[in-house]
Amino acid sequence: MPEALPRGDPTPRLSLLITCTVLALVAALSWWLLGAGARTMTTMSGEGLLMQAAMAMMQPTDSLPYFTASVAMWLLMMVAMMTPAVLPVLLTLQRMRTDSAGNAAPAFAAGYLAVWGGFGVVLTAVQWVMHRATLIEGHAMTANPVPASLILIGAGLYQLTPMKRACLAHCQSPLAYLLGHWRTGQGGAFRMGLGHGAYCLGCCWALMLVMFAGGVMSVATMAVLSLFILVERVLPARAWATTMPGLAMIAMGAGLLLA
Repeated sequence: MPEALPRGDPTPRLSLLITCTVLALVAALSWWLLGAGARTMTTMSGEGLLMQAAMAMMQPTDSLPYFTASVAMWLLMMVAMMTPAVLPVLLTLQRMRTDSAGNAAPAFAAGYLAVWGGFGVVLTAVQWVMHRATLIEGHAMTANPVPASLILIGAGLYQLTPMKRACLAHCQSPLAYLLGHWRTGQGGAFRMGLGHGAYCLGCCWALMLVMFAGGVMSVATMAVLSLFILVERVLPARAWATTMPGLAMIAMGAGLLLA
């Protein structure tokens, strides 16, 4: 269990403020780069690294440049979409007022984002396989109707599973997670971040696949999913919070498949 911090010590609060500010700036920069990259992909005009990345992502047969550009894009996407979801946990760390809570914030955030960074590499491999098989097309890199519909149906069905609800319960209660998984020191904070990131991944991995249905380079799809993931965490823990969106995605997928 964490040890209480004497009131009036500003160090943890300052550390947390710096961490949250850096995360917010990095997330904002990631959103900007993703938007600029999407515009470059749409027009296929311009110069510099964004244009080089866009050209590389349109050539899945040239594996190394394709993977390099795609991994960079997915890592930016993970940071942009998942940073808002980790901020409530960092704020809970500060409210606990422990001797290492505030100073644990950078390591915790690093562990959390490391999980999502690893998943971004996995999504790159999925994208490459689908692109090579011509299952995604266009400059927005959108899945064809059949795989898109199956992705939506699969994501909707996962919303209804006990695993989804169990993982979401951990994400919705940062205090309970921290008290049940407390570790001391920077290494312990990193491991706590890894653990929380794993629960978050268990909650949202299927939602991330919806990016293929909406367009890998679609900033609108990224924004909708990011908002939905954040709202899921702050809504009261009720079955309808997962059931209604799940049924909606199943209906969308079924309609697309029939069409």
